[in-house]
Amino acid sequence: MTQDLRLTVAAELDRARARTTLLTDAVDDSDLVRQHSPLMSPLVWDLAHVGNQEELWLVRDVGGREPVRRDIDELYDAFKHPRRNRPALPLLNPAEARAYVGQVRDKALDVLDRVRLTDRPLVADGFAFGMIVQHEQQHDETMLATHQLRAGAPVLEAPAPPAARVPVSGEVLIPGGPFTMGTDTEPWALDNERPAHRVDVPAFFIDAAPVTNAEYAAFIADGGYDEPRWWSERGWAHRREAGLTAPMHWKRDGDGWAYTRFGRTGRVVPDEPVVHVCFFEAEAYATWAGRRLPTEAEWEKAARHDPATGRSRRFPWGDDPPGPEHANLGQRHLAPAPAGAYPRGASPLGVHQLIGDVWEWTSSGFHGYPGFRVFPYAEYSQVFFGGDYRVLRGGSFGTDAAACRGTFRNWDHPIRRQIFSGFRCARDAGTDVG
Repeated sequence: MTQDLRLTVAAELDRARARTTLLTDAVDDSDLVRQHSPLMSPLVWDLAHVGNQEELWLVRDVGGREPVRRDIDELYDAFKHPRRNRPALPLLNPAEARAYVGQVRDKALDVLDRVRLTDRPLVADGFAFGMIVQHEQQHDETMLATHQLRAGAPVLEAPAPPAARVPVSGEVLIPGGPFTMGTDTEPWALDNERPAHRVDVPAFFIDAAPVTNAEYAAFIADGGYDEPRWWSERGWAHRREAGLTAPMHWKRDGDGWAYTRFGRTGRVVPDEPVVHVCFFEAEAYATWAGRRLPTEAEWEKAARHDPATGRSRRFPWGDDPPGPEHANLGQRHLAPAPAGAYPRGASPLGVHQLIGDVWEWTSSGFHGYPGFRVFPYAEYSQVFFGGDYRVLRGGSFGTDAAACRGTFRNWDHPIRRQIFSGFRCARDAGTDVG
């Protein structure tokens, strides 16, 4: 069993590094060191940062080895340097960064070969290694978002997502009652996903699929960005200050809309989930539609609750890991898939595409669950509790399966839309719509 776990960990580390290499080798050194948006780090910072985190946790802490580069720890501390300031730092150049992450990985794999994966909670079930896998995959998604903000010729390639296989529209009733939220059993779950706890959720309706481009375009056409009544006070102030008139990367194209995605411009696809909208835009659309955003607990109940057994699944389709038949994950495609593209990934009650495609805004702020305990460090979750954040769920086409499950929680400021964010709507059971 231990050897099987070592092989699994090694394969996941290798898979994450292959993706990092793809994203950083796709551009030349001048693009690696350039800041493509003040919202994002230079790609070369992300590259060395994932190596530095791997060194801190796997080489020094788990392995008890001597530091590889203690002198760069402060440069790659995300809390000490805002993204907009990172280009001015004396960062490792591309060749140095590549050499550094390679040296760290060799030492980390040596630690993996030698450490007992039962000695302490940090390494039990390979947790520390899984944490680093997830960290690198999360930065890979961040680097993918940087590629989306990059100007210039396309450098990334991927096949188009599958076409819709079944018609999906309307709402699904989620019966009221308790369900188990969070987890005590997922071995690589992060501290904010724990502990499992019972939550009583009243009956509600939730959209069977994320809101599509066509549906969102109807909101725009109806003057949605011009009517303060659809927006919260904060949302309307932000809409005016930021000059929002449509989702990020949308441009008028005759009587419709075009979208620039990873350097290629084409017409907006009507049945794809809308992406690159902030929380305030999602909230305004939901109000215009006579609905609201789901709470985080509602979203998780829709994604995990099995009404036939009363248990909470790992994923909407069951406990099996995500495959290409279930969800659009892992940069397999460079766009969300149309509504109805993954019928085998639907929940027992018929809610589709809860995993992958687009991160989904919820109405909930980010906080710890009852009984929350910091593990293994406060800076992963606890320091963000109670701030100006909204929780997003479900992952996107840029999220890897290693960093996505029914309990996984993401969070961001409500103004952010460079992330691969969309949403679906909900409403209380028994209320009328429109």
